[in-house]
Amino acid sequence: MLTIADVSKSYGTRELFSDVSLFIARTDRLGLVGPNGAGKSTLFSLILGEERPDTGTIEWERGADFGFLPQESAPAGDESILHIATSGKKLEPDEDDWDIDYTLEPRARKILAGLGFKEGDAEKPAKSFSGGWVMRAHLARLLVAEPALLLLDEPTNHLDLEALLWFQDYLTRYPGGLVVISHDRAFLNALCTGMLELRAGTLHYYHGNYDNFLAEKEARKAQQAARFKNQQREIAHLQKFVDRFGAKASLATRAKSKEKQIERLKEDAVEEPEEELKRINFKFPQPPRSGLKVVELKNVRQAYGDHVVYRDLNFTAERGQKLVLVGPNGAGKSTLLKILADVIPIQGGMRELGSNVVPGYFAQNRLDNLKSDLTVFENVMELRTAENQLTEQQARAILGAFLFRKDDVHKPIDVLSGGEKSRLALARLLVKPPNLLLMDEPTTHLDIPSIDALIGALKNYEGTLIFISHDVHFIRTLDAQVLHVHSGRLTPYAGNYDYYLEKSKATDARAALTAGFTDARPVQAAPAAAPDHQKSGNEHPKSGKPTPNQLRRMREEVGQLEKRVSELEAQQAEITAALEDPATYADKGKFHHLNKELSTIVDQIAAATAEWEAAATKLAEMESA
Repeated sequence: MLTIADVSKSYGTRELFSDVSLFIARTDRLGLVGPNGAGKSTLFSLILGEERPDTGTIEWERGADFGFLPQESAPAGDESILHIATSGKKLEPDEDDWDIDYTLEPRARKILAGLGFKEGDAEKPAKSFSGGWVMRAHLARLLVAEPALLLLDEPTNHLDLEALLWFQDYLTRYPGGLVVISHDRAFLNALCTGMLELRAGTLHYYHGNYDNFLAEKEARKAQQAARFKNQQREIAHLQKFVDRFGAKASLATRAKSKEKQIERLKEDAVEEPEEELKRINFKFPQPPRSGLKVVELKNVRQAYGDHVVYRDLNFTAERGQKLVLVGPNGAGKSTLLKILADVIPIQGGMRELGSNVVPGYFAQNRLDNLKSDLTVFENVMELRTAENQLTEQQARAILGAFLFRKDDVHKPIDVLSGGEKSRLALARLLVKPPNLLLMDEPTTHLDIPSIDALIGALKNYEGTLIFISHDVHFIRTLDAQVLHVHSGRLTPYAGNYDYYLEKSKATDARAALTAGFTDARPVQAAPAAAPDHQKSGNEHPKSGKPTPNQLRRMREEVGQLEKRVSELEAQQAEITAALEDPATYADKGKFHHLNKELSTIVDQIAAATAEWEAAATKLAEMESA
């Protein structure tokens, strides 16, 4: 489908790559990786014809078409989301139209729903959505068009986990070829049958997915190192003979022969394996030691309008803990992190920091951590205080560790890539190291070597870490304990992520990050006591001990309420599974009905859960009386 032969590309004196050759077949699923600045996006530009190679050729098979998703899209206008998804094609026929594709709109709506758009969003103007949602609409456009080859540049950056899993599953059935630039190793493992690595000006091909690529790369590196070592040993041995006997007439001929042998070996010399260059390398300065209790929430209430996220929430984090927040989208994970960071004011209850606690918040939107009107260098220097006495040299050293070197430090924030913004936000944390680190999706936009560097720094971090992540490798490597967030309740799992998977009986490690489970029954503070005139006849006087019959009736009531919550959550799971089935969207009426039913079930769960919690609290009081 696509043949790249002996392609080279330079900018001024800097050569990005040379003599790159590649054949892409219609069934290929290729991941393109390499350090930032290696030329991955430039290679895409050459394939797309947006730039011309200095040497070599790029040829498409006749009739082959392609679709391209860049990292960023142009600003949206007045067109609707559906208009973008259908590439602006007509959906309604005129009198003389005969070639309208009547499957176009249903396919577009199904794909938009899979990517997370709600009912009614398709008709809204694209300019009313954020840039990330506009990118989703453009991704839908490519999937609707079904070109022979998809070229995707970081397609998962703008997707939440549920949309990402849907998209990943869709691509496994996609009829065309795929070349994707991605830093998501789970995504690459699930999809790719081959990996391309652009490194040191050369394109290397590896069979299999990302894990296969890592293993094969290490094997090649070890083999190359062994060949280099043997060759250098042989050259040294021959040179020793020449040095010792070259001046002797009787051995001059043999010495000359050895010199020629050395020259031939050097001409065909195996290069020493290169160490990985241009990767971030840092460690968090150990923060001041805090008290044992780092942060505590008491009876916190938080709502957005009529939507109550938390009611009577209690939570405590202790020194040295590493906690990952998991749970369904919209359950309140980011809200909890913002409450802990004091980014949003709480509407009820208390937030208390422990002794000597210095919090630091790493926002999902990196611009929240940066001063957009300052340069890279100024963003670090503005953190200078009388205590840290930060010098320009120290600031440059910190920025250099995050790959901001020479004139890069004078870049304005608005020209930085997503990865550069993430690296700068991390660099700022090093200037004033917190002992309570709160991070929302810290690996987004970072390349894989940078993620590994962040893991290394956090493993040695001695403060308290609470974070949200959709990167299972990141969570597992940090050996973090799991705190499940669901329906305004927190369920701690006294173990790492694999322990959580075992106890929750999850079948998919990645899908479990956003799952809701019916066994999540944390104990939280009791609601405020009802006025006397509202109390039921079953309540016993505070001064008296409840009778056995009263305890039995109360236990039965709690059991029935718990069963009701479990039944409702099971219904919710069934409806959610039906909405994830592409066949559902073939019947528009069924889709609307399920959506409406799901909304009703969610409200019923919230009411039933509150009733169960009140009854369970009352039972606990009766049993302890």
